[in-house]
Amino acid sequence: MAHAVVRVVERCENAQDNESLDLSECQLMQIPDAVYHLMRNTQLKTCDLSSNVIKKIPAKFALKFNLITDLNLSHNQMTKLPDELADLNALARLNISHNSFIVLPPVVFKMPKLRELDASHNAIIEIDTDEMITSDNLELVNLRHNPLGRTCHRKLKNVSTSFRLEISEYNEDDDW
Repeated sequence: MAHAVVRVVERCENAQDNESLDLSECQLMQIPDAVYHLMRNTQLKTCDLSSNVIKKIPAKFALKFNLITDLNLSHNQMTKLPDELADLNALARLNISHNSFIVLPPVVFKMPKLRELDASHNAIIEIDTDEMITSDNLELVNLRHNPLGRTCHRKLKNVSTSFRLEISEYNEDDDW
């Protein structure tokens, strides 16, 4: 455990120089308060929290790191995102792939600058397509490898969007 703590501290110190915080593969179950403390005088541009066992992102994350443009939350155990992430006014790329989402978090449609969303490899069965269609900045939404329900799949296939939508082919055998 001490080795993991040292790794987190070293990576925070590196981020103070390059404005890019990489806490991937640190066995984190949450973002330690020490990270916020160590990063208090640093304007982060990117944050990689992938390949941990994080279940949720705290609301204060958006407050402390409000200038990030790239957030990687892939390969964790998340099921939802806090509404406060809508305050990430500069966020352009969000990766929430390989998590445990069963619905696409509505907050992603409230992020003013979000251009790319990777939500592949989750358990997403439903998406609020009305919300999605009204998003002006999205350029790419990857929903591949999700067990989208038949109705949702059909709606997504027939919707005309201003962005590229990637979904896996619908498999009738996946319906129970």
